[in-house]
Amino acid sequence: MAVTVKNLIPRKQAESSQTTQYTASNCKAIIDKFTVTNTSASNVTLSVNLVASGGAAGDSNLVLKAKSIAPSETYTCPELVGQTLEASGFISTLAGAATSLTISASGREIT
Repeated sequence: MAVTVKNLIPRKQAESSQTTQYTASNCKAIIDKFTVTNTSASNVTLSVNLVASGGAAGDSNLVLKAKSIAPSETYTCPELVGQTLEASGFISTLAGAATSLTISASGREIT
């Protein structure tokens, strides 16, 4: 068994449509850190789904639902720390406004 520390989601702006941000390809993944920073002048919401292989983002796999992030706030998403994804599982996000939230996640891939 090999463990690789990885930047699961390199820093990027979250989209305002449901978007897959990371897929556990041929591995199991553990989320160690997930941050979101609001770079806009208004409150913006973020939802995060952890979806099993073959599934789709929906209420049954929602881990963070419409969390309001204040202007200039960085939220560390404790709800996601320690969560795991089995092979082909994925992280999907939905921002309340495009180009307003910068997201980033790091973790470990186990093969």
